[in-house]
Amino acid sequence: MTEEIKQVYITGGAGYVGSRLVPRLLEEGYRVTVLDLMIYGEEVLTPHPNLQTIKGDIRDSSLLQETIPGHDAVIHLACISNDPSFELNPELGKSINLDAFRPLVEISKQAGIKRLIYASSSSVYGIKEEPDVHEEMSLEPLTDYSRFKADCEKILAEYQSPEFTTVTIRPATVCGYSPRQRLDVVVNILSNLAFHKREISVFGGKQLRPNIHIEDMVESYLVLLKAPREKIAGEIFNAGYENQSVLKLAETVQQVMGEDVKLVTTPTNDNRSYHISSKKIADKLGFVPKHTIGDAVEDMKQAFEAGLLPNSLTDERYFNIKRMQRLQLK
Repeated sequence: MTEEIKQVYITGGAGYVGSRLVPRLLEEGYRVTVLDLMIYGEEVLTPHPNLQTIKGDIRDSSLLQETIPGHDAVIHLACISNDPSFELNPELGKSINLDAFRPLVEISKQAGIKRLIYASSSSVYGIKEEPDVHEEMSLEPLTDYSRFKADCEKILAEYQSPEFTTVTIRPATVCGYSPRQRLDVVVNILSNLAFHKREISVFGGKQLRPNIHIEDMVESYLVLLKAPREKIAGEIFNAGYENQSVLKLAETVQQVMGEDVKLVTTPTNDNRSYHISSKKIADKLGFVPKHTIGDAVEDMKQAFEAGLLPNSLTDERYFNIKRMQRLQLK
């Protein structure tokens, strides 16, 4: 049985994935409310009659109590993303990524939300030797960022009930173009340097990195919104495209950006290798990514050529850590 979902509340909806997900949901006929601090600009979301944007903080419980009722589903994307920006201010990271989570879930449940989708991270597994890291494996998070993601998964599981469907997705690293562009994730970093500097450095090269095209990531949320309750209730799903070595990623970037791009390989002590299996979400929900890493690089190339990402090597808005440092977010 599928609950009728028409009104979707998205935390962090003006972020990297959110700014691609929101227009897609509107296109599908959903009514959408976005709650976001908007620190990367409000213009990343195009005004639409079925879109309401709220500039606010997920740590503000009274704001949540006021704005969540009347929705059918919550997609929780808001967080301080990636380890370096987290380490910049650990208290801030904890307050947003962990402390705000239980109140959000409780308020959602009390407000009659039917379905809560939580964006965790495939980094919760830590480093595994096995070739296919699946959802049943133990979690060994290596950083506070991934530890809090794992903690929130456990918290969410406590609230699963017949009236309140909870589901967790563990995405690989997202890549490709978005109105709220990030240029501090591996494929996008390499694309930016290749296009502008015509040279990319690869540290090590053998380490595996799971990535997923942003359009497929968006699609995975639609799949979770539309899936019958019994297929997703209390479940956890990995979402990735394929596990490629850092060197292979760099070679893909080189092929798309031009053979004149120089690849410089340097040894590294950081041999962390991540690899995940996305078999469960394919078997259970029929979700298989359709876009390659090469497609993501092609999108980035087109965005650079069209002037959509001005000053992409220096502008802080593309780099979480630089923007947060300047704002001194509390």
